[in-house]
Amino acid sequence: MTDTSDIDPVTLEVLRNQFESVADEMGQVLIRGAYSPNITERQDCSTAIFDADGRMIAQAEHIPVHLGAMPEAVDAVLDHDPAPGDVFVLNDPFAGGTHLPDVTLISPIAPREAILGYAVSRAHHADVGGMTPGSMPAGAEEIYQEGLRLPPTRLVDAGERNEELFSLILANVRNPEERRADFRAQLAATERAEERLSDLTDDHGYDRVVDGFDAVIDYSRERIRDSIGDLPDGTYRASDVLEGDGVTDDDIEIQATVTVDGATITVDFAGTADQVAGNLNAPLAVATSAVYFVIRSLTDPEIPPNHGCYEPVTVSAPEGCLLNPEPPAAVVSGNVETSQRVTDVVFLALAEAAPDRVPAQGQGTMNNLIIGGRGGEFAYYETIGGGFGGRASDDGMDGVQVGMTNTLNTPVEALEAEYPLRVDRYALRPDSGGDGTHRGGLGLERRLRIQQDATVSLLTERRRHAPQGVDGGEPGATGENLLQLPGEDEKSVAAKTTVDVPAGTVVTVRTPGGGGHGDPGNRSDELREQDQITGKITDSDTTGESN
Repeated sequence: MTDTSDIDPVTLEVLRNQFESVADEMGQVLIRGAYSPNITERQDCSTAIFDADGRMIAQAEHIPVHLGAMPEAVDAVLDHDPAPGDVFVLNDPFAGGTHLPDVTLISPIAPREAILGYAVSRAHHADVGGMTPGSMPAGAEEIYQEGLRLPPTRLVDAGERNEELFSLILANVRNPEERRADFRAQLAATERAEERLSDLTDDHGYDRVVDGFDAVIDYSRERIRDSIGDLPDGTYRASDVLEGDGVTDDDIEIQATVTVDGATITVDFAGTADQVAGNLNAPLAVATSAVYFVIRSLTDPEIPPNHGCYEPVTVSAPEGCLLNPEPPAAVVSGNVETSQRVTDVVFLALAEAAPDRVPAQGQGTMNNLIIGGRGGEFAYYETIGGGFGGRASDDGMDGVQVGMTNTLNTPVEALEAEYPLRVDRYALRPDSGGDGTHRGGLGLERRLRIQQDATVSLLTERRRHAPQGVDGGEPGATGENLLQLPGEDEKSVAAKTTVDVPAGTVVTVRTPGGGGHGDPGNRSDELREQDQITGKITDSDTTGESN
């Protein structure tokens, strides 16, 4: 490793902020240049820069499940001898990807002949083919049903775009013009990273930038080791379940054993259920990403996120289990739902080690709603916020994205302008947050009217098992999915379902609330009165005896 001791703290801070600004600017180019509302409005995308050895240097503050799994994608590309002027595309969950809609572009950055680093963008494309619009079918049993699978492949070769490959991709997706525009935005993001890093080498010198890469990693490594060292040594265990895989409704167990040993943490998922027939299987990179998220949530938030933060953390899972499946396992829900439960389990395991830092369980699901035209006319995708768990010092937040997602919502105006959908209701759910000294956050209700024949897919969790409170706090409310066909009564539908519906159908998603933190009897009368005034609770009781 390069000796970085000659980089003074001021220079280190300047370089760190400049590296992070490159990743941030990449993200802004992608968001502003894309076409689909899933990227332009929801910002379901992530960007980062890596060094020549495939170590993450800086990331934009985007999607945790994207970012924590990115290093495996870069490693996969390094095996294919990337050269200056190349841009690799991949989405294969068994070769560096997460699930098929998340398409990753990786481009070497070479202001001189040698590769300085890599620009990486990952964006959730609203459709990548497969058996249903939106490429997230509830009942998929093998990855071939979920969409077009792309191993690391040169989309741009020595500066020339591979038009035949581009045509092949667009021929296998719905809304090809939308996909074309989103790909162009990703390509523009990688180009912007190369421009900005070239500027930095001009300003600081090539060698100084390379030394800066090493220095920011060393800095984060030392700080994360110090922060982990504040946790008490020990072995901590926890388990939780997922509510069926879309093929059966059987509970699926996830077990975690977390060992804190000085400045290192090891997480072993031995005992977790075998891979399943449905699509809740999650590649190990996704599980690892969820572990990283938990560790970063429990350690100093001011530590710059880069490779140094990950070095003291080791994650393992048995081959062929839910969190390390073998192809051709279906995986599309693993990225969005199983990752959420992994965070719940690891948080639960570490609650004994850091009781004041671990919140009660949040909604524990992304509440994935996908609606698409059967002829490929449109593909709408949304993850819907819910309740954050109560904390040791404060109530949980209402109607937010929790855990492994960090997207915005699609504004009503943008949604109705872009899709044949109308929003009948979008509101917080009273009484959905678990009672406690600090109340859990409220879930949401989103009610959409579909104006043409369509296919609806729902991939959700916490419809049977409520988010749990901690330290005497009560559980949050479970979620619920409802469909109302024209001329019929509203009916509850399964947590994971795909169904064709006629025009005029109404789909309603009620998301879970967060669990409460602490004994409800210790909640002050003043706060209970405020709960009534703000509509968080609708009963007349203010004593904490019922809710």
